[in-house]
Amino acid sequence: MIGYTTVGTKDMDKAAAFYDELLGILGAKRAWDWDGFKGWATEPGKPMFVVTYPNDKNEATVGNGVMIALSAPDQETVKTLYDKAIELGGTCEGEPGYRGSEEMGFYAGYFRDLDGNKLNAFNYSPKK
Repeated sequence: MIGYTTVGTKDMDKAAAFYDELLGILGAKRAWDWDGFKGWATEPGKPMFVVTYPNDKNEATVGNGVMIALSAPDQETVKTLYDKAIELGGTCEGEPGYRGSEEMGFYAGYFRDLDGNKLNAFNYSPKK
């Protein structure tokens, strides 16, 4: 359903280094690596996460209410992604933990990247 998502940046080198490390935790590698446009995927032809300079040449800005969620295989990986984002200079938007009841099983950590784009890492494992 989703081919790729994009976030804008004002510093491609810093953004690329941030996402190389962060998305590498999920096994993603650069699938597209062009000037001003870099994309990561876990497999060729699978959905990608892309960082780009805005096409209109204006300053990259974040959307109010816009967030990209990174699916993690387990809660440990959620915490690893969140901790790595903070270590790389990202900012906290909500530490890892359950949102809703434990039985519901939605576990997430929220953060912003170096350009202020909001992301979360989550694992959804409802109790049966």
